[in-house]
Amino acid sequence: MALTSGTTLGPYEIIAPLGAGGMGEVYRARDTRLQRTVAIKLLPSQYALDPERVRRFEQEARASAALNHPNIVAVYDVGTQADSFYLVSELLEGESLRHRLAGGALPTRKAMEYSAQIAAGLAAAHDKGIVHRDLKPENIFITREGRVKILDFGLAKLAPPLPDAGTIAEDGLKTEAGVLLGTMGYMSPEQVRGGAVDHRSDLFSFGAVFYEMLTGQRAFRGATPADTVSAILKEDPPELSATGREVSPALERTVRHCLEKNPEERFQSARDLAFDLQNISGASSQSEAVAAAVKKARVRPLRVPVIVAATAVVLAAVFWAGWWLKPTTSSSFRQLTFRRGNVTAAHFAPDGHNVIYSAAWEDSLHPEVFTTRTDGVLSRSLEVKDADVLSVSPQGEMALLEHWRRTIGWQRSGMLARMEISGGASREILDGVQDADWSPDGANLAVARAIPPYAVEFPIGHALTHAPPGGWVSDVRIAPDQQHVAYIEHPSVGDDRGNVCVVDRQGQRRLLSSGWSSLRGVAWSTSGKEIWFTGTNTGGNRELYAVDSSGRLRPLLNVPGLLLYDIARDGRVLLAEDSLRREITGLTPGSSQERNLTWLDWSRERALTPDGQWLLFDEQSEGGGPNYSIYVRKTDGSPAFRVGDNDAFSMTADGKWVLATTSAEGGSLVLMPTGAGEARAIKTGKLQNVLGFFLPGEKRILAYTGDGQAYVQSLDGGSPRAITPPGARAYFGIHTADGKYVLARDAQQKWMLYPVDQGQPVPLPNWPAGDEPIGNATDNHSFFVRNGDLPVDIYRFDFVSGTRKFVRQLRPSDTTGLERINGVLITPDGRYYVYGGTRETSSLFVVSGLK
Repeated sequence: MALTSGTTLGPYEIIAPLGAGGMGEVYRARDTRLQRTVAIKLLPSQYALDPERVRRFEQEARASAALNHPNIVAVYDVGTQADSFYLVSELLEGESLRHRLAGGALPTRKAMEYSAQIAAGLAAAHDKGIVHRDLKPENIFITREGRVKILDFGLAKLAPPLPDAGTIAEDGLKTEAGVLLGTMGYMSPEQVRGGAVDHRSDLFSFGAVFYEMLTGQRAFRGATPADTVSAILKEDPPELSATGREVSPALERTVRHCLEKNPEERFQSARDLAFDLQNISGASSQSEAVAAAVKKARVRPLRVPVIVAATAVVLAAVFWAGWWLKPTTSSSFRQLTFRRGNVTAAHFAPDGHNVIYSAAWEDSLHPEVFTTRTDGVLSRSLEVKDADVLSVSPQGEMALLEHWRRTIGWQRSGMLARMEISGGASREILDGVQDADWSPDGANLAVARAIPPYAVEFPIGHALTHAPPGGWVSDVRIAPDQQHVAYIEHPSVGDDRGNVCVVDRQGQRRLLSSGWSSLRGVAWSTSGKEIWFTGTNTGGNRELYAVDSSGRLRPLLNVPGLLLYDIARDGRVLLAEDSLRREITGLTPGSSQERNLTWLDWSRERALTPDGQWLLFDEQSEGGGPNYSIYVRKTDGSPAFRVGDNDAFSMTADGKWVLATTSAEGGSLVLMPTGAGEARAIKTGKLQNVLGFFLPGEKRILAYTGDGQAYVQSLDGGSPRAITPPGARAYFGIHTADGKYVLARDAQQKWMLYPVDQGQPVPLPNWPAGDEPIGNATDNHSFFVRNGDLPVDIYRFDFVSGTRKFVRQLRPSDTTGLERINGVLITPDGRYYVYGGTRETSSLFVVSGLK
């Protein structure tokens, strides 16, 4: 049905039609809740009448919504109204690649630029197990700013069946096995055969699109659809050079590699393809610059002195172009690890030909130390379990972090030990360490302390600098001159946002680069004049940068998802290709099995209503943006909706209000509605950067500062009043069922109940060792507690009687890449729960040619 201006679909008001096609009509609309312009695709009514098709569409829409990446169109919402099913996405301004190709082939530089963005988008999707299946110029959009957006991820499953079995059409192919999804001319051989399709099929389609961008001609197009199928299965498209296009042999090889008939002979991942394009782009930019300088030498015949002078200028230009555009060879990548899991640390051995690394493969919960050669593919275990290799001295001695565990967020703590690469027992040095590094002469170690006060020490015991209040430090690296230590300063406890800093032996600190949304991995350049690091300004897809002592920043490798580990004396770099995702799982009302409640790429559980019906969470990576985003969703699997910026830790029992943090001047908390209503700032006096939790009755709140001190405050105003004394650390949001006592540890680490109003603190001497509180039970004398990292055992602990009763065990079915279950939320009756964990998988590469 056609919609007129002013028609509403849920909270969306139709403005004007944008177009129509086989998959439905598209409209420009206004989101009246968030006051933004969006695009709405209204599916044909016959789709809405098919429950199975609607169910599949909802699944695919949710999958698309999880693909929050700059090169994939953002899906905001799905909904139904009057038997109409619609999808809400970002509104794009620009044109499709098909429209752009109407004028013929693209300039090589533009084709390379667009292809790199397409590869990046595909890599992000494939990382989440989502295959497009219908990549073609019509599904690639170029915005006015030159940004590539891939459209309709996962929606090809909605393609309508063809009328006659066995007929062939330009839009698809139907066989006895059913409908094959894709568009003729861009389908892979396995698609047209009706075989199994995986991410490598998208890489074939990418090759066909790339070929068309470079030549202006389709790679596969016969006189009839059957001829097109035959060409895909049996023929190779003409050489790029045969089309009259001058391209480099490297570019020709890349396109051919994508268009291999056998999936095993293609690129095996979109990230490998992105690396290859990066190499070619680096080489071609240099040759184009030199060619431009040479082109200026083509002058008309003039007097001999003028010609000589012009020639000298051109030669000088060519010389200086070659000088400034070094390296003359592009960077190259060699993969060192091939198993599924997570590389947690890596360093070059003193000989430069071997790499010592730590990894947790497959279902291993803790890392093990391995060695491999830079020119090999096999790894050998050093039989060192549950340890990270933090650094390797020139004498071949490893600095290990043994038995480390996450303490909060990205922070960890473990035992620093030293051990020879050749073998033998390790020797313990210092407990409570976050990170460490050997000095270039192998005589001393620098450490980042994992316990307050967080400090950078070099040598051990001599503090050069401390973390800012409420923050922590990591990634210490000693300069070649041994007079400076680079490190990352994190302003907020547990958060990987941070600044690149350097401190000298006299304790003089300099901030070199600040404001990074995610910052991990630091190393000194071979010259000692720059600090290289991996970071990003938004989300968690880090890229490689360099910064010098003056703070001058330059990009080195703009491939997202990197983690820097080490730089060899000859300039080779150890990098991990890193994929991070935080997931939420839970048992909720109406389900007998756990369901996945993850929304975007970094879903962090914050609060669960007492009936288990509503979940408060925030998104802290690409999807969440630089300031994070607050979301609420029903736990029946209904779509989530965004409440606002920053993060929130508490929600009213009816799910209508959340208590969020804000950076607004004069206040640090804000009461935000999840539906109708106005947000209201909650003044917290001199307290800054506090976390807020509702007390029962929801008239007062608990406010917690970064040092763990708890305060109580009325929602109606007034000054916050301290509940716990200085030195005690309260557990955020943990109180008795009636809200009269908060749980904390005093300065001597003894468990205590501190009264919210009047009275004396109550000691809890029978608290079981290793148990952490996760919530209160329905009575006033029990807490739910957890024990263990993975799996996690849940108990109900009665602190009056001292008895402890087992409730359940939490263990995800797939533990690959999981270090631990981070947070657990449980309803007071113990029936429902959600838990979250960070899944990190990576592969290790050695990279040459970066300068």
